[in-house]
Amino acid sequence: MEEKKEKKTVQFNIIKNDPTDGHKGFGTGVLNLENVTPVFIDINEKTAFVDVGAMHAKSKVEKGLKFVPNKEEVPNGKPYWLVWVTIERNEDGPFYYGVTACELIADRAARRGYKSLPEHVNRMDKSMKGHFIVDHMDESSKKVLAEFLKEQEGGIWERSSEQLKRDLGCIE
Repeated sequence: MEEKKEKKTVQFNIIKNDPTDGHKGFGTGVLNLENVTPVFIDINEKTAFVDVGAMHAKSKVEKGLKFVPNKEEVPNGKPYWLVWVTIERNEDGPFYYGVTACELIADRAARRGYKSLPEHVNRMDKSMKGHFIVDHMDESSKKVLAEFLKEQEGGIWERSSEQLKRDLGCIE
């Protein structure tokens, strides 16, 4: 009887620590999502909250919904911003390195929602690369996001770039 050998493949991994810590081989090129946090802005309620389930599209906002590619198919949905916030550290301490927002609409009653998966993935990537993409957000939501980011402990907001503060309307 002939044994079948399974072909070993390298799979995409999301890992917590530096994949090259201690060696320079296996694991290089893997995404490290340790410093990325998904923050939801409830546009109607003017509130912000963290839901790490969004990292795998399993947040309380997204669960149980079938997402469609057109906003028009979700006319009675509740609007949200899903904001990818990346924190980095320099010699002074942690700071907001990248902040990017994506639109999301959820209609619990119809069990439908709208989001552009490519946009969400690309915006998370842009956040991880230090970009600020919030100019398309409404002014009220920018204010909610700015207040939420300011409230975080450890002086993170104070060490963050003037560009982020300007983009969120906190300075002229």
